[in-house]
Order: sequence, then C-alpha cells, then structure tokens
Amino acid sequence: QVHLVESGGALVQPGESLRLSCTVFGKFFSIYDMSWHRQTPGNQREFIATITDSGTANYADDVKGRFTAVRDNAKNTMYLQMNGLKLEDTAVYYCSADVWAFAAVHSQDVWGQGTQVTVSS
Repeated sequence: QVHLVESGGALVQPGESLRLSCTVFGKFFSIYDMSWHRQTPGNQREFIATITDSGTANYADDVKGRFTAVRDNAKNTMYLQMNGLKLEDTAVYYCSADVWAFAAVHSQDVWGQGTQVTVSS
C-alpha cells in the first residue's frame, strides 16, 4: 500500500524560512506529478505548487518567488522550501502524488496526513 509522509512543519516567525518534506512509501512502479496544498480551518484546500517527475515546477501566485518545490527521485521525496514566511502562510500543508502502485491498473492520487506550519510573531 502506498502512503505519503510529510514532515518539517513548525512554529516560525514572519520572515523566517522552513523546509517541508514529503516521502512516498510502498510498492509502486512510478511517481508522476507531486503537489503541495494547504488548508486553514473553515476553508477549502488550496493549491500551492506542483512538480513533474522531470522537475518542472509551477506555483500559485501568492507563493511564487518565495516557495520552491524540488524533488529527489532517488529518495522518492519532494521538498518545499519556504522563504519569507508570512502570517497568512499559516496552515496545514498537505502533499499529494500521482502514483502507479503495484497491482494497480492506472496511477492515482495519494495524499499525506498533513503537517502544521504556524507563522506567528
């Protein structure tokens, strides 16, 4: 069974940096696009960034220039480097991956459990 584990969430002050990690575990053929989303209480989950298996990344406008998504395919891991954090970046951050698992007829999205990022002075 494929599952994702996020880590790296913490309490930081405005302007500081943080790096989140997301690792895919289990038995699978391939990992295709990987993405980051975030969610605050009472709101829908919002897209932050996505990165292809070849490393091409795209970002939401409000994080562009501050956040950088990279992946290490050898480690089945994606990272989100977050610089210049703002109060409004406070949220639970979720990663997802389009994974073709063993015994599956096609790939499907798998989500992690989320990691809390709190930006507070």
